[in-house]
Amino acid sequence: MLSSFLHLALAASAVQAYTVIVVDHFMYKNIDPIVMPGKYKSHLHEFFGSDAVNVSTTTSAELQQGCSTAQNPNDFSVYWTPALLADVGGKTVPVKPMRFSAYYIGIEAAEVPIPQNYKTIAGNASATAQAQLNKLAGVQWFCEGDSAPASKETAAFPTSTCSTHLQNLLLFHDCVNVDTLESAYSGTQNWVNGYKAANRCPPNMKRMPQLRFSIRYDLRKVLATGWSGTAPLKLASGNSFSMHGDFINGWVPEAAQNMLKANSKRDFAGVDGPLGKYNAGSICKDKAEDADPNHGTADYATSVQMMRAA
Repeated sequence: MLSSFLHLALAASAVQAYTVIVVDHFMYKNIDPIVMPGKYKSHLHEFFGSDAVNVSTTTSAELQQGCSTAQNPNDFSVYWTPALLADVGGKTVPVKPMRFSAYYIGIEAAEVPIPQNYKTIAGNASATAQAQLNKLAGVQWFCEGDSAPASKETAAFPTSTCSTHLQNLLLFHDCVNVDTLESAYSGTQNWVNGYKAANRCPPNMKRMPQLRFSIRYDLRKVLATGWSGTAPLKLASGNSFSMHGDFINGWVPEAAQNMLKANSKRDFAGVDGPLGKYNAGSICKDKAEDADPNHGTADYATSVQMMRAA
């Protein structure tokens, strides 16, 4: 049985205005320009979106100079997560995602577009247990279409082989201060006249479309014999509870504003922009490449060595 939180999340999505962008994977790299700018000391990440990202990227304009693997040609955002790794015959093997989808949900409640230069992180990279996670981040691991054991913790890997895909969900902040670019989850802080004001942003913040990662991995070839019990999987950042996501906004401003046009509808809405229709596709799907190939590494073992080096 799927967790109650997942049921609620899926039900909520069904009555929210949303758009979704499929974004292809284009590199592994031991960088994190948000957490460790300028350093090649990060655990290994997998990147999706604008290939202009490098160890020091900070602005939307930088990303908009790159080649993006997003299927919406107006989205030059960069999205990244820790690499998923499988234990195959005693060897640690990266598992490339089968599909990465960036959902933007709750658009009908949004007051402002996602600001230029906005960057953020969801999840807890240092978490080792469910209790260390913010419930509002909605970290989920489950087998798509399969029943999950009732005793399974929400952010734990499944305890048996997935018949289809291993899937992960992750929710980002939906409130932002457009001047400082600070952000938060709605519905957690405000008390008005002694009563909690649900679904309200903190003072000086406004609602924006909420980003949700949905990532699917096909393990059927990598782990051909499957598993029962502890999954032969880990993340470059640690166990399943350390799942987290990073995001730097690269939407061209006109399209980011157009996203809000969906706020009167509670269903899917394509986001068009000056660079084309929402479904025009990426011209860079097979062209995106590492902007800094002479530094850092795409190899997991080497990334571990570089993290340990003084």
